[in-house]
Amino acid sequence: MQVLNHYQITHKISRLAYEILENNLEEKEIYIIGINQNGSKLAALIFDALIKISNHKVVLENIKLNPANPLEFLPELTTNPNHLQDKVVIMVDDVANTGRTIFYAFKTLMDVVPKKIEVAVLVDRKHKTFPVKVDYVGLSLATTIQENIKADLNTVTELAVLVE
Repeated sequence: MQVLNHYQITHKISRLAYEILENNLEEKEIYIIGINQNGSKLAALIFDALIKISNHKVVLENIKLNPANPLEFLPELTTNPNHLQDKVVIMVDDVANTGRTIFYAFKTLMDVVPKKIEVAVLVDRKHKTFPVKVDYVGLSLATTIQENIKADLNTVTELAVLVE
């Protein structure tokens, strides 16, 4: 069942970008960091929206980790973590469920002290088992634990979020 269509998602991405900008107006530089494939796709869409509405320097980076087994290998950040020292970091994922993926993505930032770290997601579910607070939410969705949320962000012209 589709819960968000293309128009709704593009509207939510725009709103997320404005919220991020409003909460970081005094900052000179904002790092948008996508987590894995869908988080990276959403991060790129938010990055594009921010570039259109802001004169801030916005940097797009990615983190790769295995959400099913986060200890299998260390999460990999596409930039030197030292670049994030005293910077605003927005971690982006498509869906926040238990918070585990986001929690382990923070591991890449443990050797530096960013100015602040915030989290943006397209869909936030209420099944948190890890201490993760989501700051920017496209849609809060109450589901059963058995239901799966799938964000289809592969085709820029046909975005969708489905409950399976």
